[in-house]
Amino acid sequence: MEFKGKQHIYAHHLTVPYRPLVPDPERSLNPADIDDNLIIHGDNLHALKALLPRYAGRVNCIYIDPPYNTGNEDWVYNDKVNSPLMREWLKEANPVDGEDLERHDKWLCMMWPRLHLLKELLADDGVIFVSIDDNEQHHLRMLMDEIFGEGNFVACLTWVKKEKTSGVPPKNKSIPNKEYILVYKKSQDFSFNGVPGSRESYRLDKEGNYYPTMPIQATGKQNNYFSIVNPQNGNSHYDNWAFSEERIKTMIRENLIVFPQKEHQKPTQLVYYDEHKKSPIFHHLGHYDSETETKKFKRELPGINFDFPKPVSLLEFILGQSTTANAIVLDSFAGSGTTAQAILALNKKDGGNRKFILVEREDYADTTTAERVRHVIKGVTNARDESLQAGLGGSFTYCTLGNPIDVEGMLTGESLPEYSQLAAYLLHMASGLSASGGLDARNDDGLFYCNGDTDYYLLYRPDIDWLRSNEAVLNEQQARRIHASGRKAVVFAADKYMSQRFLTDMGITFCQIPYELHRSGLGGV
Repeated sequence: MEFKGKQHIYAHHLTVPYRPLVPDPERSLNPADIDDNLIIHGDNLHALKALLPRYAGRVNCIYIDPPYNTGNEDWVYNDKVNSPLMREWLKEANPVDGEDLERHDKWLCMMWPRLHLLKELLADDGVIFVSIDDNEQHHLRMLMDEIFGEGNFVACLTWVKKEKTSGVPPKNKSIPNKEYILVYKKSQDFSFNGVPGSRESYRLDKEGNYYPTMPIQATGKQNNYFSIVNPQNGNSHYDNWAFSEERIKTMIRENLIVFPQKEHQKPTQLVYYDEHKKSPIFHHLGHYDSETETKKFKRELPGINFDFPKPVSLLEFILGQSTTANAIVLDSFAGSGTTAQAILALNKKDGGNRKFILVEREDYADTTTAERVRHVIKGVTNARDESLQAGLGGSFTYCTLGNPIDVEGMLTGESLPEYSQLAAYLLHMASGLSASGGLDARNDDGLFYCNGDTDYYLLYRPDIDWLRSNEAVLNEQQARRIHASGRKAVVFAADKYMSQRFLTDMGITFCQIPYELHRSGLGGV
């Protein structure tokens, strides 16, 4: 896929500086904890890069609702791409509106690096949902085919946002009333959780267990023809079956095959309610009235202004179909915070412990996004839903983005990140690993992380005088103690007092900071 500016932004996601997450206790709900649910205020490109050290390869589900590029949104594309030609191109015609003949190119330039970072955050068995409409759906499909791989396309879901017309109809008497949600997996097999049938439609066996009888003929092109014989009367039923002959014989012995009373009918499978595989979902999700949702939003949260929030029920269905009880869910175009409400509602219903990470760049991140989440956690007085009125429960930590880690600034003491921030960054950049929880030194030698047969050490304090002292330098005594563990080791320090050959013999890989802050392939991905 080609578009203007692609050559300049092709690797832009790799050049975005790392900025640590800075918790804001005053805006957080409950004590600030970086491992809690997160609401991050900042440019989502920088926020996604900031999440990599802790969440690369760990996010189970991503839902994003980017600008639809309708020409009426006046969205701004201001990524600081390191290219004079790119800066000259973007100098004018920003915000992007309907008069901009290159708005599709700018939209693709905006999406490209963000989708790359989202893919890096996604777990191998993870899935991403992207809302879009007719303006960019065709471009988005090609873009995601290129980034995620055409073979990882799962579905194009559709939903109806309105069924009634209002106002003066357009000249062509055609009104768009549906939107799309493109679904891609990361790499491994993904399946929706499925829709359960109603218990009332199931029959009862002698023990009072609910069960249906399910067809056992093959529905695809499977070539599995043989006869099933009723052991009671000897009637034979020949067809293309979904199960092997041995499996059918086992099911007959276990009384899981129901034979028909009439010879021309087919045997069926008995499946109890609690064991029944749920039905697949249809790609058309149905009607979720966006106008009704907007009115509901304004009624329940009168002090919070946001036009056209996504229906909570829509996101609750999507996330319920794609997550388990302990999933991590990311939304980097958070808007009004609907994703957080949907996650909290799911947790309330099934007792789950799903975690949300929201990113919002606009100034309303606190007054709209976070404020809505505060209300739904504590309770929404005007809500008609009893559980929402009582409060869905939960907590979150509100974060901003700190200054970029300036490795040269570390030499002068102008830029000295906290130990845990630098440790997380170094771990990810050197090995591709992400780590949850605090990364603090566990002993005097600076051990901060263990993975497989390798330990990671960092000799560091955010103190320029200490960094210039001998304590910041790896010495022979420390190296021998590290070697005595019998494990491989990666050590980050300002300098060393021995030769590289000595360290190699000790099984130690040395990385000097601040100069060697780059992915070095040390057991990385």
